[in-house]
Amino acid sequence: MRKTLGSLSKDVAIYGAGDVAVTAAGYLLLPLYLKVLTEADYGALALILGVETFTKILFRFGLDGAFMREWQDCADDHARRTLTSTLLIFLLLTSGGLLLLAQLAMPWLAASLFGDAAGTYTVALRLVLLHTFLLTFTFVPFHLMRIEKAAVTFSAFTFGRSVTTLLLRILLVLQLGWGLTGMVIADLAVTVVLIPLLWPWYRRVLAPAFSMDVLRRALRFGLPRLPHGLAQQALDAGNRMLLSRFVPLNTLGVYQISGTIGQAIKLFLSAFETGWAPFYYATAKQTDAKAVFAKIATYGIAILLLLTAGLTAIAEDLVRLITLETPWSDEAYRQAAVVVPLIGFGLAWQGVYLLTSIGLNLTGQTQYYPLTTFAAAGVGLGSGVLLMPRYGVEGAAVSFMLAYVTMAVVGAWFAQRQYPMRYEHGRIIRLLVVAGASAAAGLWLPVDGPLIGVLARGTTVVAMFGIGLGATGFLRATERALITQMLTRARGRHA
Repeated sequence: MRKTLGSLSKDVAIYGAGDVAVTAAGYLLLPLYLKVLTEADYGALALILGVETFTKILFRFGLDGAFMREWQDCADDHARRTLTSTLLIFLLLTSGGLLLLAQLAMPWLAASLFGDAAGTYTVALRLVLLHTFLLTFTFVPFHLMRIEKAAVTFSAFTFGRSVTTLLLRILLVLQLGWGLTGMVIADLAVTVVLIPLLWPWYRRVLAPAFSMDVLRRALRFGLPRLPHGLAQQALDAGNRMLLSRFVPLNTLGVYQISGTIGQAIKLFLSAFETGWAPFYYATAKQTDAKAVFAKIATYGIAILLLLTAGLTAIAEDLVRLITLETPWSDEAYRQAAVVVPLIGFGLAWQGVYLLTSIGLNLTGQTQYYPLTTFAAAGVGLGSGVLLMPRYGVEGAAVSFMLAYVTMAVVGAWFAQRQYPMRYEHGRIIRLLVVAGASAAAGLWLPVDGPLIGVLARGTTVVAMFGIGLGATGFLRATERALITQMLTRARGRHA
């Protein structure tokens, strides 16, 4: 068990190291971006990212997930080349056609999104669609790295791409003043350079081959994931697009910035999700697989609750620190203090969904994914229609949270019917109590100044969380022994 958990932890750490460093740098640059980009620009960015999110799913037809699943069943290298070539040829034709239609419909699309500001943001929207089309084909080399457990190589590519994008954005947005269009150009330019660098992975799995049988089999697995993916993105991107119907672009911009801060939890989620799929496919073959998955669920929820408690405690101080040079109104700060923790809590439930819905993939019952996400999207958008007209950004944040809670609960219910597991419910309840008490302790701490607030409240939450785990008897004897051993080794290295 320890060796298995160690393998997953190592992969997550490697996958996440680059993203954590670059995203942290992105947060540090946010105050500088706020000097150049207006709140209306951030509102437009929310809508453009929404379009990118939906088209990213649509352009792939669920075949990125089918590729990993079908690859495991290929008998030899010839079958793998046929699989890869078939999927890429299909995507080139179909996604290329969709891109052309979107570009032809651009005047109508831009006007419906941005209204009177359509002329300002149309070029950025066109470039985002082109960038998304090119990204469609990058899943092959990155999936191969994951399948082959080349975590270091994967992380090196993603880290290099992120750093280069960040540097280009600094040049184009902060130095040259190209605004939102400069951000999009930076993303596109890096992807144009990246694709040739990935050619060695393409070259060894491509061949002049196409198989309708392979395509039908892949689509049978992937297409049910298409509505699932679109509905899942409606939880976030659809939420912001709906909000744009009730608030002006500058208010949407406040929500976008606050949501970006709240999505700091994705630093853990994105790293974990990248290493999680190949891990559980491999672990499912072990006799103690369900016990391993249940244990990982407990540990994963512990991390998510700690992150959520910390984010809740420091939310307003963090927003004030980021906007120190371009202060907001008191109303905007009040809204952000509500939005940030609600977005974080919603994403914590997305993590619960990732941990508890794996039975659907392991049993091949992907038809339940659309049911899960449509239920979540229905709750999210339905509650948004009710809440957003009256409560604005706070209503949007509540509907976002309710959507992810629904997705986690419904997904776990379906998965339990197909692949029943015994989770550690008693320990999870203790975690909820400890996290709530830790967040409250951080919020009640009297501080003076946003920087001191972030540091003092964050430290308090971590300390209280650790004390709470010990006081409630959460840690078992083997876990306490392992922690003691790790601390002893760390002190030995330090000495």
